[in-house]
Amino acid sequence: MPHSTGPSRALSRRAFHGSLLGLAALPWAAHAASGKPVLLGIDAEFGLQNSTSAQAIELGVRIAVDQINSAGGVLGGRPLEIVTKDHRSIAARGIRNIEEFAAMPDLVAVMGGRFSPVVIEQLPILKQSNIPFLAVWSAADVIVDNGSKPNYAFRLSLRDSLAMPFMMEQASKRGIQRVGLLLTNTAWGRSNRAAVDKYSAAHKLPKVVGTTWYNWQERSLIDKYNKLLEADAQAVLLVANDDEAATLVKEMAALPKDKRLPVLSHWGVTGGRLFKEAGAALKEVDFSVVQTFSFFRARPAVLEPFMATARKLGVQRIEDIESPVGVAHAYDMTHILAKAIQLAGTTDRAAIRDALEKVKLHDGLVKRYAPPFTPTRHEALGHDELLMARYREDGVIMPVQT
Repeated sequence: MPHSTGPSRALSRRAFHGSLLGLAALPWAAHAASGKPVLLGIDAEFGLQNSTSAQAIELGVRIAVDQINSAGGVLGGRPLEIVTKDHRSIAARGIRNIEEFAAMPDLVAVMGGRFSPVVIEQLPILKQSNIPFLAVWSAADVIVDNGSKPNYAFRLSLRDSLAMPFMMEQASKRGIQRVGLLLTNTAWGRSNRAAVDKYSAAHKLPKVVGTTWYNWQERSLIDKYNKLLEADAQAVLLVANDDEAATLVKEMAALPKDKRLPVLSHWGVTGGRLFKEAGAALKEVDFSVVQTFSFFRARPAVLEPFMATARKLGVQRIEDIESPVGVAHAYDMTHILAKAIQLAGTTDRAAIRDALEKVKLHDGLVKRYAPPFTPTRHEALGHDELLMARYREDGVIMPVQT
């Protein structure tokens, strides 16, 4: 059974009972793995109230690990085993977690969670420890563009320099000429501001007419929103997580209809229970969010074996999957890591880092990666994967037809 040093609410919510039997997904063995485990760490915000992102990442990893181990594991029969640690969105905890991961023999990589500010604070200890860091949610550019040579950070996720230009493009397609930015006063917010500035230098529209900043856990955002309204913004580009977004949505819903601007949101809001937190107010606001993936658009040839294993872990329908991008990214990244371990032929972290740059092909849920990474590109996703989505009446995140 996998180690766990932090809470794992995804497992309690879903019926993970009995042994995990999965599908034969990898070609190098035909029997279940039973040797000495190879460890994969997950460091994420498991204990953060109302958060679903860490649990989504763990679910994606567990589905992939079940398939890999059922097919014989790695390195001639060694199973992958998961070790979870909870940083609760607190950087100091995250740094301590990386130190503890680094001391574990046979731990080959750490997969990170949603919060870019935590990951940014972890970068020095990650560099010192030479642990391959697999970013499957955090979007700040500097996580991968960190200046390290060799670079141990690999991302299969959105990045801010893709997200904000895409949101600006989507606003323009809707005929919006003036936008206001409502940003979190963190490294993540500043990363997004830099991405908008770069986009605006090359495009006349939409024009940014104002920027307001809020601090984490502020109880009201309406004064920041009203400043953008007074600046004559026609829409708001929001960089927030679910709790702040829910606060904003409820405050906007209380305004007259002609004062409720469309909101185009970064995807941090889908890492928690925005639909539940915002309640009926969400129906009163034009709210859309950028995503990299939707299970409703997944290719059947990849989705069907994924769901066959997911059902054994208690997930019966794609509509039951919370924070879907986290699940899909972690699932694909785990399979890519397994291929890199095979290429390396060892649990040596430096060898696995090098091998991640040499995996030639993976046919994943999100896309066909050919290749996932190269020595000069540690970003697996690009503009072509981006889409806008909305919350359906039952809270399911659905892609928007554009």
